[in-house]
Amino acid sequence: MENTTKSVQDYYGKELKKSADLKTNACCTAFDYPVKIKKILSEIHDEVMSKYYGCGLTIPTTLNGLKVLDLGSGSGRDCYLVSKLVGENGHVVGVDMTDEQLDVANRHISYHTEKFGYTSANIEFKKGEIEKLSEIEISENSFDLIISNCVINLSTNKQKV
Repeated sequence: MENTTKSVQDYYGKELKKSADLKTNACCTAFDYPVKIKKILSEIHDEVMSKYYGCGLTIPTTLNGLKVLDLGSGSGRDCYLVSKLVGENGHVVGVDMTDEQLDVANRHISYHTEKFGYTSANIEFKKGEIEKLSEIEISENSFDLIISNCVINLSTNKQKV
């Protein structure tokens, strides 16, 4: 199982440089987003968007004030989308095990805080494995909504997730 985890880290962290580098067409967004979501996505930093490896995301458009956890947040695309949806009084935590992806996500926190007109960031990214959330101080039942975009399928222990 450790080899699988390392392979996933290397593929998403070292081998892939942009979405077009994916070696599969399984990870593609094949549907049209609602206008509200499209508008928010157009505000997300280009580097974050270029490193999006998800398969589309079905999410409610009304999340104001909620606390949301994203399992396998990657470069942060979905986190930044949700950051706008929860508003300045909500909070988003992204968890990923890949340093390179977390570097991209963390690099753009200030950009999105300013772009969304917030006085302070409502988002944070933590390094960790989605099967071991307690190791990064994420408690059970501490979020209103948990999302994951094409990541749980990569876990070697889906029951723990």
